[in-house]
Amino acid sequence: MADHKKRNFGRRSFLATGAAFFGAPAIAQSESQTTEVERDLSESVVRNISSFRSLDWQPYFSNLNGGAILVDTTSRALHYWSADQSTYKLYPTSVPLTEDLTRLGRTKVVRKVEGPSWRPTPSMKKRNPEWPDYVGPGPDNPLGTHALYLSWTYYRIHGTHDTRKIGRRSSNGCIGLFNEHISELFALTNVGTQVLLI
Repeated sequence: MADHKKRNFGRRSFLATGAAFFGAPAIAQSESQTTEVERDLSESVVRNISSFRSLDWQPYFSNLNGGAILVDTTSRALHYWSADQSTYKLYPTSVPLTEDLTRLGRTKVVRKVEGPSWRPTPSMKKRNPEWPDYVGPGPDNPLGTHALYLSWTYYRIHGTHDTRKIGRRSSNGCIGLFNEHISELFALTNVGTQVLLI
């Protein structure tokens, strides 16, 4: 019986450890004009061990007109509900590095771009003068394959080619997803889709 308990504990520990690899974004800004921040991922980073569970939309939105996206920065998860309630998606994300870089509240999708380009903000260039002024679409682009631009300047929900960022505090404000997930979310959302970050 003791061996059986040990096996169950080992299996649970393994599953909990594996779940910790999934989390939540990626690009954001600081000061009044902010954008993506890179981080040395060889540093020790605490991974997400928060609950990763499905939620009901009603505590967060009065309706689902145009669909709705909820980003929970604590559990590092993005929830999507379609307007007709036929589709619900739950994705792990990356989140901003610190609370002061995290913008919370209501916004909406104002633009959708497949194959986005990226430019660092002036404050990012000041901190990292070696960074390029422009990165076109492709494997080196910090925005991944798709980006949903929000009504807040410089804030986006986007993909990332660096999958180590998902589930971590790795951005300066934006929310990042695996490229396969942002591609799916991109197809589901429209300009005008409501977004809430909590």
